[in-house]
Amino acid sequence: MDKHTNQLETDLHTLMQAAASRRQMLRWMSVGGAASLLGCGGGSDASTTASGTTTTGSTGTTSGTTTGSSTASCSIIPEETAGPYPGDGTNSNGISIANALALSGIVRSDIRSSIAGASGVAAGVPLTIKLQLVNTKGSCASLAGYAIYLWHCDRDGNYSMYSSGVTAENYLRGVQETDSNGNVSFTTIFPGCYAGRIPHVHFEVYPGSSKISNANNKLKTSQFTFPMATLNEAYQATGYSNSVRNLSQITYATDNVFSDGTSLQMVSVTGNATLGYVVTLTVGISV
Repeated sequence: MDKHTNQLETDLHTLMQAAASRRQMLRWMSVGGAASLLGCGGGSDASTTASGTTTTGSTGTTSGTTTGSSTASCSIIPEETAGPYPGDGTNSNGISIANALALSGIVRSDIRSSIAGASGVAAGVPLTIKLQLVNTKGSCASLAGYAIYLWHCDRDGNYSMYSSGVTAENYLRGVQETDSNGNVSFTTIFPGCYAGRIPHVHFEVYPGSSKISNANNKLKTSQFTFPMATLNEAYQATGYSNSVRNLSQITYATDNVFSDGTSLQMVSVTGNATLGYVVTLTVGISV
């Protein structure tokens, strides 16, 4: 009986050691192996992981905190086309070179009105856009002193400086320089949906506002978009009837920019079509 008891104790001790070893191995795998298997982005846009940290800013929502966009890692936002209506001095509107960046007063937060002698004002659902610029090469650190040039269409789907009827206007275009936390904020209107594209906002990143006079200085060109539920809600407002029809004929999957995914280009949203929206996005670049 004692012999069997001793043998049982020996077997139990051996099993407990094996279980402990297995648990330790799983811990090692979760810390090392899993980290090597899970990246922070896809393809060439993957960048650094900031272990155990969350990128936050002081201007993420109406209450002053960042929501939704930042995670424990940051990735380079995809490079996208500036489209045919950049207004950055790289092309013509059919009359002359269109360059909003050369206009006096282009560095501004409220972009709803035209400047430099033009008087048009864009109407639509109020929208506040809050972006935070971070360095994927520097553990997702905030980038201060960089300039972001942002532009989008009006509620009718027209681009100032280019579209018929608004070539003399320059509204819905502006530049802001990032603060010490990498943040910029633009006051604008919710863009409409024109045929063939999911609603979107364009932007370019420059090393600073002194560099915006030459588009060759830009570090990144990209676009971001909005959740479908927000689009459907916003377009119930007065003045967006054409957007309802155009949106029904396009999806993210069939859009020529967002068909490869929207994970790094989808804003977080608060608000509503009556009071206006606040959208936030963390923009990762490698510098």
